[in-house]
Amino acid sequence: MQHPSEKQLVDFVLDEAVLLDSQRFEEWLALFDAEGRYWMPLTPGQTDARLQTSLMDEDPLLLRIRIERLKGSRTFSEQPRTRCHHLLQTPRIDMMDTTRGLYRLKTAFHYVETRLDQQQLFAGWATHDLVQKPEGLRIQLKRVDLVNCDAAFGNISLFM
Repeated sequence: MQHPSEKQLVDFVLDEAVLLDSQRFEEWLALFDAEGRYWMPLTPGQTDARLQTSLMDEDPLLLRIRIERLKGSRTFSEQPRTRCHHLLQTPRIDMMDTTRGLYRLKTAFHYVETRLDQQQLFAGWATHDLVQKPEGLRIQLKRVDLVNCDAAFGNISLFM
């Protein structure tokens, strides 16, 4: 199995944001490993998603349920649909373990979510723990650390 280049790792993260901004959620979900997780901690520096409350902690099944809800014609809270935009700094590679096929990238971002005349702006860092599989890179963990993670939030409809 060929190891990904630094450019391929960076492109993976950038391409993931394009899928989200384009609302290509099925393709986005396919980027996750079967045991992958999407985690948004509730407190700065949080180290445990299981024993501490999180804003979000979702496995592929829960992500699929959210995607199905977003697509539903009877999901009136999504009429018209929420849209989003990611503005990313260049992802930084924090770890490359080619022996085990594990990689970690950290990306600072601004994220806008909008529906009708309401717009929310979020800022933070996304950490992607990636694993090399025969079918390509897969997300083991996407951790989203918001600058103000301990603030009171309204509904966050999509994925950062």
